[in-house]
Amino acid sequence: MEPYAVVQTGNKQYQVRKGDVIDVELLDGISEENKEVLFQEVLFVFDGEKASVGSPTVGNAVVKGELISFVRGEKVVAYKYKKRKNYHKKIGHRQNYLRVKICDLVM
Repeated sequence: MEPYAVVQTGNKQYQVRKGDVIDVELLDGISEENKEVLFQEVLFVFDGEKASVGSPTVGNAVVKGELISFVRGEKVVAYKYKKRKNYHKKIGHRQNYLRVKICDLVM
């Protein structure tokens, strides 16, 4: 089996392999000039032969990624309505994400 890791960012967990492309919530310090993304919260690592489970994180394990682009998610629509009061309100929201390509799993 090929190596993979489970990382946590933005209070969400992602299972990643080298070469995967994932969309994560915006991170501090990432811009068009600084394209390197480091995921320090590695919860689980499988190197092809043995697995390492962190408590809560695996020490010295880092997942390196590269920023591909800034993207926006699908529009989520909320609709407020009060019967017999002629009140209705439509609210839309699109979340901003970073599209990241996983370059390396350092164990």
